[in-house]
Amino acid sequence: MIYAAIDIGTNAARLLIGEVTDNNGRFYVKKISYTRVPLRLGLEVFTNGIISDTKRDQFVKTMRAFQLITEVYNVKGVRACATSAMREAENGTAIRQQVYEQTGLEIEIIDGEEEANIIFSTFFLLAFDKDSPFIVIDVGGGSTEVSVFEEGQRIAGKSFKIGTIRMLKDKVESNMWSTIRSWIKESINIHMPHKVFATGGNINKLHKLLGKKYLEPVEYSELNAFYQELSNLTLEERMSKYQLKPDRADVIVPACEIYEYIVSELDASSIYVPKIGLSDGMIYDMYKQDQKIAE
Repeated sequence: MIYAAIDIGTNAARLLIGEVTDNNGRFYVKKISYTRVPLRLGLEVFTNGIISDTKRDQFVKTMRAFQLITEVYNVKGVRACATSAMREAENGTAIRQQVYEQTGLEIEIIDGEEEANIIFSTFFLLAFDKDSPFIVIDVGGGSTEVSVFEEGQRIAGKSFKIGTIRMLKDKVESNMWSTIRSWIKESINIHMPHKVFATGGNINKLHKLLGKKYLEPVEYSELNAFYQELSNLTLEERMSKYQLKPDRADVIVPACEIYEYIVSELDASSIYVPKIGLSDGMIYDMYKQDQKIAE
């Protein structure tokens, strides 16, 4: 069965058309179609607290286009989730209603906890020892989620108001870095070996630029060196040297800074990049719900 997941993030809106496939007893989300539109809602929300009329029109048109694509693929189900920017926009609820009236799409404005839970549900599709301790870091445009798993259970998690767009707009509280450090010290035993996973569009791109194979780890030294190199390049130089689009070339630097800082505080030597995210989790959740109904 084919499903559609719409992820309305702070930096971009994404539509994933996919299905859950059984490969010799192992399930994974097979991507059939992927569409990304750099709406960048956070640029306005984190400065003015609202989504402008111009941006609202672009948003509604994007959702209408996404809705039409779902019809082309005759999907079994559709789920649309909005994260940090829509959570904080004063007119977010009104825009959600407008989208519903014009497209029939029902947008869920989810909190950081729900966002993390959806993302992490797909981790149990990966081939690794789920009972061994592991940590997941997800960096978005408006927020960063860190979750800790031990013996297959999520024992700690926190959503921090720090993300790539928020950093570009200089809207991160001055004590945020120390807040992250304190939470890590209080919540995580860094002397216990944890496997560290990183999710998000920017770390996926970095993993690709470093020429890594699927689930081949990125060493901390590589992450740090790449961050230092990108920081010393202008936006145009990043775009030219690494063939980056403008809306990736600017946010990849603050993303690297956030990952580098957290990985350093965790005293981790490497990170794994499974290249799964919120959209994959939504599709897997719809599949599981249908399976329960069928049973």
